[in-house]
Amino acid sequence: MTETLSTMTYLLALDQGTSSSRSIVFDENGRIVAQAQRELPQIYPQPGWVEHDPLEIWRTQLATARDALAQAGLAASAVRAVGITNQRETTVLWNRQTGQPVHHAIVWQDRRAEPACAQLREQGHAATIQAKTGLLVDAYFSGTKLQWLLDQVPGARAAAERGELAFGTVDSWLIWKLTHGQVHATDVSNASRTMLFNVHTNQWDDELMDLLRIPRSLMPEVRPSSAHFGDIAADLLGHRIRIGGVAGDQQSALFGQACFSAGMAKNTYGTGCFMLMHTGATFQTSQNGLITTSAAQIAPTQAGSPAAPLAYAMEGSVFVGGAVVQWLRDGLRAISTSSEVESLAHSVPDAGGVVMVPAFTGLGAPYWQPEARGTITGLTRGTTLGHIARAALESIAYQSAALLLAMSRDAVAAGGAPVSELRVDGGACVNDLLMQFQADLLGIPVLRPAVIETTALGAAFLAGLSSGVYDSTDALSRLWRAERSFVPTLDTDRAQEKMARWEHAVRQATAE
Repeated sequence: MTETLSTMTYLLALDQGTSSSRSIVFDENGRIVAQAQRELPQIYPQPGWVEHDPLEIWRTQLATARDALAQAGLAASAVRAVGITNQRETTVLWNRQTGQPVHHAIVWQDRRAEPACAQLREQGHAATIQAKTGLLVDAYFSGTKLQWLLDQVPGARAAAERGELAFGTVDSWLIWKLTHGQVHATDVSNASRTMLFNVHTNQWDDELMDLLRIPRSLMPEVRPSSAHFGDIAADLLGHRIRIGGVAGDQQSALFGQACFSAGMAKNTYGTGCFMLMHTGATFQTSQNGLITTSAAQIAPTQAGSPAAPLAYAMEGSVFVGGAVVQWLRDGLRAISTSSEVESLAHSVPDAGGVVMVPAFTGLGAPYWQPEARGTITGLTRGTTLGHIARAALESIAYQSAALLLAMSRDAVAAGGAPVSELRVDGGACVNDLLMQFQADLLGIPVLRPAVIETTALGAAFLAGLSSGVYDSTDALSRLWRAERSFVPTLDTDRAQEKMARWEHAVRQATAE
């Protein structure tokens, strides 16, 4: 029997990203009912600095929530719960009394805190920070961004010490605004990206807070990712709605891909690529250039259970993924739209020996070569734009393969098994040529889900779990569906030859 709008249960996901704010209405079967999106203006005060207006984050996110409900033809009362997923590490500082930000949000991409990070490394704190947080000392994370705000915004540190200010990543800021300042909270996955959170105890770490001179009064309460985070005020959407799930975007995507157990991995193909492998309840320090992070955690279901079960993931980032296609379009003007790249790459049977290393901003994990610069090797008189387009697409797969191989080495070293399949999402995963080449390089199936909006889906799943729409992660696993499986067609020796050629090209890109 087909379920009608009146009998179906709905979940609303608020997906606040770096370049836009989106809202998606899902039905209880994980299908998209309606979605809305608004661009978020980027602010670049000087080279290396990236900011957002927190009030614009709030305005665009609220507007898309209203738009999505209107498109779905639903009243807010029809929504069982709301999930929030967000750009991680972006740092907001606001006045508790007025609700006004004291400065623009400092975006995760911003590098202004690098001098403070360099000082931490020089003082020998890197090992302690990694042991407690799983993170490398880097300006990417929120702690030194918050330190910068306290030190550089006039009066901020004194106000913070008087208890007048609140800090949060974007999830905390949205929760505060949605509840009219009644709730100041975050979840473990976002907290784990601050460089201030002990992922073993799931608490703010006093030693790290003292090290960065962060007053404890600033910090939000940390809750499991699937939990009650308060209710959206009735005047905002027309009815009170439970906020039932919160997770940083990449951990939310891992959850939306139903990667709930150790050894399951996903890769998000966006402007960059983010690969996460679940490691279960085991905290593992990578020996291969990856970071350890808290995965989304579920509130305990047994009465008297003191805390959510710990859950971790290994994470690696590719700085330039789909951005290489944008470079072909805007830099080389080789194509007029990004969608043309697949047909251009299909115009040749292979890359003709051409290898592109798109190290436009250095190389991320597992190489960590910030000084690397982009190269194209293997050019001949017979090289065409088709070969270069194919090499550009293949570069995304090569970088992702290097990440997964590093993860598998870490997994085996910890007594586990290599990753046996890769679940994929993000805009570039719709490119069949890229996904097939990825499977060929890895020698394992690459699975593309029926719903590729897995970041928002993960937030909806988390909200649905805490509000009783779903009774277990097993129920969510049954909802996850593959739209297509890309099976390796290349023999192992040939794949290894290709990876060896890629590693040779990387060495050329990193040579002084």
